[in-house]
Amino acid sequence: MAAGRVVKGVKFQGLRDVGDPVELGAAYSDRGADELVFLDVKATLEERDTLVGVVRRVAEQLAIPFTVGGGVRGVADADLLLSAGADKVSVNSAALERPKLITELAAKVGSQAVVVAIDTGRGRVRARAGTTETPRETVEWAREAEQRGAGEILLTSIDADGTREGYDLEITAAVADAVTIPVIASGGAGEARHVAEALEVAQAALLASILHEDSERLTSLREELRGMGVRLRDAA
Repeated sequence: MAAGRVVKGVKFQGLRDVGDPVELGAAYSDRGADELVFLDVKATLEERDTLVGVVRRVAEQLAIPFTVGGGVRGVADADLLLSAGADKVSVNSAALERPKLITELAAKVGSQAVVVAIDTGRGRVRARAGTTETPRETVEWAREAEQRGAGEILLTSIDADGTREGYDLEITAAVADAVTIPVIASGGAGEARHVAEALEVAQAALLASILHEDSERLTSLREELRGMGVRLRDAA
């Protein structure tokens, strides 16, 4: 998200408006999404606070769990989001700057509510919505995040993001093999086959571009995946 709207680009560039987060969230929930993730991709770049108002609006409409991230710099920020109705909070750049933040959040709200988002390119972690290179290796940072109390890893391949050419299975598998907590594969879904491949190496797969322009695609996608033998939870 950016400025309270859902946006999507390719490789984190060329962001375009694709709709209202509440309306899209409700549509995805109705069509069988297991969980939703709302990330304010410009909160850190613009040094803004979290979008608590949007979270309240979303929580009023959804019956499924949802994660919110962007601008979470401390326990107080997480408390505001969870109090507004979010089920989990996601941290990225702030955790890279101060890894102890993960431990503080886990101690206050529980590991099950702490998601560490990792944006990766060529095996290394990038910060600030993918605009800043870091010396951290992706797999090692995932391990450290788990050790510090993360309950999940949201792994986004910058090179695959928005391309609809498939997830980066190599880095996803490497991270999943290195940790014992769930890994959510993100970036690159274009068809059911890509999702099935991701679910062979990760515990969950995030979908964005493939759905934003056609939310009804989620229903047929679930049917295609079941036809491939992929086990899915029944839609709510």
